[in-house]
Amino acid sequence: MDYRRIIPNSISGTNLILGVLSIFESVAGNFDLAAIYIIVSVAVDACDGRAARALGVAGKFGVELDSLCDVCSFGVAPAVMMYYYGLTDFGIWGQLIAALFPVWGAMRLARFNINADVIHGYFQGMPIPGGACVLCAFVLAGYDVPQTYIAVLTFAVGCLLYSTIRYPDFKGKGNPLFKVPVIIGFAIGAYILYLRPEGWPFVIMFTYTIIGIINAVYVKLFNKQY
Repeated sequence: MDYRRIIPNSISGTNLILGVLSIFESVAGNFDLAAIYIIVSVAVDACDGRAARALGVAGKFGVELDSLCDVCSFGVAPAVMMYYYGLTDFGIWGQLIAALFPVWGAMRLARFNINADVIHGYFQGMPIPGGACVLCAFVLAGYDVPQTYIAVLTFAVGCLLYSTIRYPDFKGKGNPLFKVPVIIGFAIGAYILYLRPEGWPFVIMFTYTIIGIINAVYVKLFNKQY
């Protein structure tokens, strides 16, 4: 047994544990803590692959374990959080909207794994940690909105996970964004921030989300090439 693998695998396991803890807190109604657990798990998730490569033990097992943990922490946990936070009045429809989020997240992870050697310089669809952070930031911002808005947000972000909209991977290569959509996105984000400055965590994630959508529309309308 290569004991060096224990470190990256333990990091992936910690990611999963944080996701499960988030679920417990959501069921208990502690939504801020549930969101914080997920955000911490995003930070932890960023370390397992780096640790595996640094130790020279990166392989398929670690990739699969990471994805399975991600489905829970960034798929199931946010779905449970959003259901108890603002979808309970919709009954079975609220449950289905929440349940679709991890389904799309799992499909997005599976597509990423099989295309990892083909797609470079961008993410195809919103990364599942990013989608989870959008929902967490919304909860932490404490917006007082009708449950219909929460349902639309949860459904829309879920759709973005398995969409073909390109999001930058911030590695400096193949950036799919054009200047005009970025400027428009930042202008919208700045306006929302002006209306509610204390909601800045959600504004950051919303701006990231909307830029990808505007950019995709811009490419289609003006027949741009990435």
